Amino acid sequence: MKTRRIHPLASPLLLALAAALAHAQPAPYMPQPIVAGGVVLPLYPPGSPFLNAARVREAEKYNMSQSVPGRINSIVNIHNPSIEVHVVDRSLNTGAAIILAAGGGHNTLNVGGESADFVPFFYNYGVNTIILRNRLRPDGYNPQVDGVNDARQAIRLVRAHAKEWNIDPNKIGIMGFSAGAELAAAAAVLFEDFEKNSADPPAGISARPDFVGIIYPGPSPFAAGRTTPAIPRNVAPAFLICGGSGDRRHAIWAMEYFSAMLAIGVPNIEMHIYGNGRHPGDPLSDGSRMTGGLTDRGGIPFGTWQYRFIDWFRDLGFLQKPAVDTKAAKDSAEFVRQSPLRP
Repeated sequence: MKTRRIHPLASPLLLALAAALAHAQPAPYMPQPIVAGGVVLPLYPPGSPFLNAARVREAEKYNMSQSVPGRINSIVNIHNPSIEVHVVDRSLNTGAAIILAAGGGHNTLNVGGESADFVPFFYNYGVNTIILRNRLRPDGYNPQVDGVNDARQAIRLVRAHAKEWNIDPNKIGIMGFSAGAELAAAAAVLFEDFEKNSADPPAGISARPDFVGIIYPGPSPFAAGRTTPAIPRNVAPAFLICGGSGDRRHAIWAMEYFSAMLAIGVPNIEMHIYGNGRHPGDPLSDGSRMTGGLTDRGGIPFGTWQYRFIDWFRDLGFLQKPAVDTKAAKDSAEFVRQSPLRP
């Protein structure tokens, strides 16, 4: 019996291939879209120093709705953070894009009511939506570091793909809910250091949001006990809403952010504190819990906050055609040129 021999010129290639296969690692975990039609992209490239290499291949864990088949209410065990992109038809597209950062106390990500439900809502206004899957505290991450980095990287990544997705690079912002609003507020104020210190792609792309929605927020960057950051002159306009005495703690955090911006004259800052309103998840007298997101909250005015946001968004020019300078951008540029006011 003859022994088959490998050609001497081929053997180094085969040896190299065998060595590569021996050291190959499974790819990081990539989830399926939460909403049909979404395109999921990882925030960071494999091997990024922002990632925990030992856990990026772990699958996310989902809490599914008991009454709506296929609906994901919340997610945990997020180790390869990502964005899920939903674009609107060209005939409707304003070029505006909203990154949605769900709440959950940094313990879970409530993507059902505070992300997925907003995809069709904003679609009707010609607004593209991006669902953020950011990392959480129970999985070993620091929300004020890792979660905020995820929010800032999401802004950079959307801006880097703006042309490809028919998004206006000057109309990209982030809307956060509760714990997600804590990330949005920090992203609005603390974007400059991230741009300078992040070596991950997309290099040279700004992490500054063009607007922020701060919805019944967690602690602001200006909350008592935190190191008060300097506010960039080109800080984004902000829209804030919260219940009042029924959600006192979160209302105070909203007011701290608003007050810090108002003190130096930042333009286009709008806040609604509702007289009747509770925080999502709070127990009610009938044994149920307060709902959030787009729910009407029993018909109280707090249940219509999303239309107040649309009013503000339209007023600032974000619902006009793409590539047209917004009022927000013009006012921000004028504010940068002015001499700073003392708080």
